[in-house]
Amino acid sequence: MKRSVLAFVLVAVMLISACSGGGKNTGPVNETPGNSGSKSEKLKVVLLIQGTLGDKSFFDAANSGLEQVASSLQAETKVIEMGLDSTKWEPTFNTVAGQDWDVIIAGGSQITELLNATAEKHPDKKFINYDTDIPEVAPNVYAISYAVNEVSFLAGATAALTSVSDLPNANPDKKIGFLGGMDIPAINAFLIGYIEGAQYAVPDIKVAVSYAGNFNDPGKGKELSLLQYNSGVDVIFNVAGGTGLGVFDAAKEKKRYAIGVDSDQGTMIEGTDKDKANLIITSAVKKIDQAIVHSVRGIKEGTLELGKLDVVGLKQDGVGIARNDIFNSVVSENIKARLVEIEKKLIDGEIKVSNAMGMQTSEVDKIRNSVKP
Repeated sequence: MKRSVLAFVLVAVMLISACSGGGKNTGPVNETPGNSGSKSEKLKVVLLIQGTLGDKSFFDAANSGLEQVASSLQAETKVIEMGLDSTKWEPTFNTVAGQDWDVIIAGGSQITELLNATAEKHPDKKFINYDTDIPEVAPNVYAISYAVNEVSFLAGATAALTSVSDLPNANPDKKIGFLGGMDIPAINAFLIGYIEGAQYAVPDIKVAVSYAGNFNDPGKGKELSLLQYNSGVDVIFNVAGGTGLGVFDAAKEKKRYAIGVDSDQGTMIEGTDKDKANLIITSAVKKIDQAIVHSVRGIKEGTLELGKLDVVGLKQDGVGIARNDIFNSVVSENIKARLVEIEKKLIDGEIKVSNAMGMQTSEVDKIRNSVKP
């Protein structure tokens, strides 16, 4: 597998206020327009979502990146929500690739094969795959993978240290939880890092693991989370997309803690439900929005190397835990200091984290069973 590391120089991007303008919907399915203007000068960038916006996680993070592309790069943008019916994805890709977009963006390992195939049929277009663990990359595609095992290690340490703390919603049981969308390598990459981080911080911690079987059923997510909280779990790590929103509903009902994923979910929810948000002590963030802006900027300036997969972790500032106002007000200073110490060791290579992407199912089972309550 061809992998190289590209350091993100994105401080300026982080200071930009995201915004999007108006426009007319002209695409093949439900679309949300971005900035529009002189078509002769502006880079035209389209984002394809294999689902819908509103997950306050993966897809919303990508849309935030597109909004920043519109505002900071003065690009004409559009997001197309393709829905959950996968039979509609290929026709949409083909239709969009046949239009006059300069850059076509999509993300996720489940979409990678289709994205590469479309790119090969349209060598005059440039494509960005903002999140994949599949090493094959078409010549006109730039792909990004995130070291989710590293950031999940920090999430696991946070959960375990919270569980044994004197925080008001923690209980005496050394037991934390994990909710995954599906039992697949991409989700288990989070799980294995989470377990190893939890054990590093609290060696005798137990981890309850559930899989919902989908990424778009908050009701199922809440049901499974309530079972975990009722069993003595006091922190659950949500790695289930839209299904994972149910984790936060359950946390609010049981007055327990949760950890978000992909985006800073506590901050995203705070505006609509502060009580719920205050229980999301941190999130394991993939900096998808920054990656998208960085990539499109590189295409615009002619500096981005296509046909490659870049892997970004803590060292490259491509992932990290959310240290927002909720984290700062809820998490104790002792836990914060311990997390800083652990993060430094991860960046320096003193701590090595296993990666489920290269594991046999039997290996994953062995690790899961070793911490089973």
